[in-house]
Amino acid sequence: MEITEVRVSLRDEPKLKAFVNVTFDNAFVIRGLKVINGTKGYFVSMPSRKRNNGTHQDIAHPINNEMRRLIEDKVLAAYENELKIKGEGSEGSEGSEGSEGDEGGEKEDYDSNP
Repeated sequence: MEITEVRVSLRDEPKLKAFVNVTFDNAFVIRGLKVINGTKGYFVSMPSRKRNNGTHQDIAHPINNEMRRLIEDKVLAAYENELKIKGEGSEGSEGSEGSEGDEGGEKEDYDSNP
């Protein structure tokens, strides 16, 4: 299984730094991953939903450490790249392709952009 696309939508919040969509083999997408600024640095949070009892349950997550590392490495690299592009964009160029159209929410128009 190969990660074929990582789309990053930056956020300017103390802990939540980005929403991320990851596509596998140009055939399957997982939306709603988050880049979080934790006490030990950045980490990737898998998409989850809140249960009635207040706890959270992952909707999708890796089964083994190898896949978790692969996803985290790719997502954090894409996040760092997006930050660099945004920094360059503040000097007069437009934002990066990966973040355009995602400002209202990470799920809105993903399917319309191949």
